Amino acid sequence: MTEVAFYHLTRKPLERAMPELLEKVVERDLRCVVLTGSAERVSTLNDHLWTWDKGSFLPHGAKGDGEPSDHPIWLTTEEENPNGATVLMLIDGCDAAYKDGFDRCLDMFNGLDEEAVAAARDRFRAARDAGHTVTYWKQNERGGWEKGA
Repeated sequence: MTEVAFYHLTRKPLERAMPELLEKVVERDLRCVVLTGSAERVSTLNDHLWTWDKGSFLPHGAKGDGEPSDHPIWLTTEEENPNGATVLMLIDGCDAAYKDGFDRCLDMFNGLDEEAVAAARDRFRAARDAGHTVTYWKQNERGGWEKGA
């Protein structure tokens, strides 16, 4: 079963925390699909990942950026895995019925938004009830991650 890890954002916004996790994925020579809530979000993140840190390079792409298999990180609004990823990242409250096709699923949610937290709790319960290994990570005061109970 897929390991589903929930990342509760409270200190750093998604635009900072997400690239940091994606760097870890790339460092481990893994591939990731990032499932977003809209085409506009895909476009914004596609631009952001080129410039988020001048000392970093995150190889990524989206529809219209050539062959998906050439991109270790693929941004999309569709439940797909065109780059052969083993990691699925869910943002914008997305959930994916196809998470079983991945080794690991990273569900990032805004901990400062009560509706987002409630929805994440529902996704947590559903993943656990489906038999997935579920973990919970919260940001510490410096923005690093600590495993929660």
